[in-house]
Amino acid sequence: MTDKNHFSNSDIDQRLQARLKGIKHIIAVMSNKGGVGKSTVSVNIAMSFACQGFSVGLLDADLHGPSILKLLGLEGERLFHIEGQIFPLNGGHNVQVVSMAGLIESPDTPLIWRGPLKIGVIKQLLADVEWDRLDYLIVDLPPGTGDEPLTIAQLIPDIDGTVIVTTPQDVAILDARKAISFARQVEIPVIGIVENMSGMVCPHCKEKITPFKQGGGKSIALEMNVPFLGTIPFDPAVVELADNGKPIIGSDISEFVKKQFDIITDNILSYLSAHKKNVTQMNQSAQGDTNMKIAVPTTEGRLSMHFGHCESFVIYEIENQTIKGTKTVAPPPHEPGVLPQFLAQQGVNCILAGGMGQRAQSLFNEKNIKVITGVIGDDPKTAVQEYLSGSLQTGNNCCDH
Repeated sequence: MTDKNHFSNSDIDQRLQARLKGIKHIIAVMSNKGGVGKSTVSVNIAMSFACQGFSVGLLDADLHGPSILKLLGLEGERLFHIEGQIFPLNGGHNVQVVSMAGLIESPDTPLIWRGPLKIGVIKQLLADVEWDRLDYLIVDLPPGTGDEPLTIAQLIPDIDGTVIVTTPQDVAILDARKAISFARQVEIPVIGIVENMSGMVCPHCKEKITPFKQGGGKSIALEMNVPFLGTIPFDPAVVELADNGKPIIGSDISEFVKKQFDIITDNILSYLSAHKKNVTQMNQSAQGDTNMKIAVPTTEGRLSMHFGHCESFVIYEIENQTIKGTKTVAPPPHEPGVLPQFLAQQGVNCILAGGMGQRAQSLFNEKNIKVITGVIGDDPKTAVQEYLSGSLQTGNNCCDH
């Protein structure tokens, strides 16, 4: 690393902010449990983005157990650094890579560091790496909810979100819940959940079989109201590729496995596109709509993901960006075109929904009712307050029919 005087220089915050401004999107990949394949997912998300023509950086923030260089066939390569500048390695396919493994003496050298030193090094890696122009920076975090992920949350307040990796087992699902709760507490949007090692690709027929438990990731996504990005089956060929330093993307591995990664990366890109659109709409609303009525579909008092089949609508009356009153109304029988007329009669100007089909959105727009889809969270009042402040988290349109 660089010398202490450079590291402690008071201008590091300015360098950090300048560096972050040059990166369009930042995504953290995390889990609350080791051994779930988080680094493999990080590498292949980065490679998938790069193969679509994006400029991608991959930061291995797992200081104690860095594995990204091994997975990319770069083990033993050293990062060049001079006068406070750190230059990334070429991971192939237009992916730039930085890892602590490229700065220590050997792969066997342990880092026996306490929190303050780890926090400082992560800050320096974010501030002083000479990335080329980046469309995406993928940050591979260590397991858990300790110093490293907390530091990333604090240093990158505008992070696009986190992808949480789990396996189907109950113990991993329990940890995934904690990871989601952590992200919400530190105000990192949850882009979605990936269920790794879900089923298995038969080594003979190359089709997916299910000798193991599966579906836990999807169930926790539904339970905690976050998007589900997709599944990756267990395939012995993935282990061999990892040991040989080769990513799944660009290999001759099962087409089924490749397709699953394509689905996951497409869902991430869809989330980012929808989030950008909704942020623009919310900012416009915060600037212009001071008196309005906002409707939120609910079931058992929680935000309902299925707009057309909710138990009730909670309607919030807004004056000068503040909630002045609420009322709960039961929807009429579900038929095409009925709800837009019904909510227009209630004086509603805006709807916050988990998901809604394009046809329904068009009908609401015809009634001059703004629709925000992909709303994340359980509490409808919190969603309204975050919408008014411009901080509402949104993801995929989870019920697009």
